[in-house]
Amino acid sequence: MHPPDPVNLVFIPPLIDSYTYHSILPPDIEGEWIMGIDEAGRGHIGPMVYAAALCPLIFKSTLEEMGFDDSKALSPETRQNLWEKFQNHPELCYSSATLSPQAISANMLRRIPVNLNRQAEDATVGLVQAALDRGIKVTECYVDALGPAPQWQARLSSLFPTISFTVCPKADSLFKIVSAASIIAKVTRDRYIENWVDWETSKSHESLSFNQNGFSWSDGEKPPTGPHDTTLANPKEVVKDKEIDNMQESENEDGKGEMNTRGSGYPSDPRTQAFLKENLDPVFGYTGAVRFSWATVKVLLDKNAVPCKWMDDQNQNSTSRYFAANADHGQVKIFRDLGISCVGEI
Repeated sequence: MHPPDPVNLVFIPPLIDSYTYHSILPPDIEGEWIMGIDEAGRGHIGPMVYAAALCPLIFKSTLEEMGFDDSKALSPETRQNLWEKFQNHPELCYSSATLSPQAISANMLRRIPVNLNRQAEDATVGLVQAALDRGIKVTECYVDALGPAPQWQARLSSLFPTISFTVCPKADSLFKIVSAASIIAKVTRDRYIENWVDWETSKSHESLSFNQNGFSWSDGEKPPTGPHDTTLANPKEVVKDKEIDNMQESENEDGKGEMNTRGSGYPSDPRTQAFLKENLDPVFGYTGAVRFSWATVKVLLDKNAVPCKWMDDQNQNSTSRYFAANADHGQVKIFRDLGISCVGEI
């Protein structure tokens, strides 16, 4: 059985590592396909999600009439309705690359930093390559602009010469296939933000893990699926899941839910700003939901966290100094003073 999308589960597992998910393909994938790519999540909190929507070229006219648009211009209810169209139309498929906050921060804080744009480029290339590896004949691909559009389009075209690329700003408003991708990216990210589980304080990750083959549970049981993936759930589970969803919505309306405490995850959101200020540990900083490589987060840590000074940094020799021409490699002082050097061993 094809594994469910993690964000379709009732209990969304803690997001520790980045992963890529692919929806099931229709039985017949012959013919030419079109592809659209968009992203969501360049804020301080939560994952960044790159998504690709795909459909046969002959399905394009149907896609145009489905009501897809830039996800940022739509209400959550409309986005949910559009999300479900992927399940109702087998011809409409998607892939999502979810970059965890920990992975984003770790890459940005490497000795040779990998900035967010480079990570986004790698995610985009990975989505295109994955589609080709799955046997999909992609002939057209539309991408929402990442930096200078002409340069990015030229690079993609050089990497995948059999595909005609169109890279431009506002592609999620101009091309319905990109609008569809924006729905996947936005809904995936929002579900993580609204249902975020701090793995540092949760034991659920000890019994559930996700990989490219799906989920594995330590007790061998199948993970419960929710009303967003009814093809994989029995009726009793769906009813139970709807009750849970209703309780979550009630909590959110009363200001008790995760959505209300963390906000959208973007720096302009007052709820996100309040969350960052109120949930800073003076010693350990933040849990894994927060990208600690962000400038705003660094400023908050500098102002409010306990200072830490590494006393041995200045005294510790680097590897390059060991191989320098004047390196003594631990010689006795009198040898150094007299200029004596070792010429051999007995």
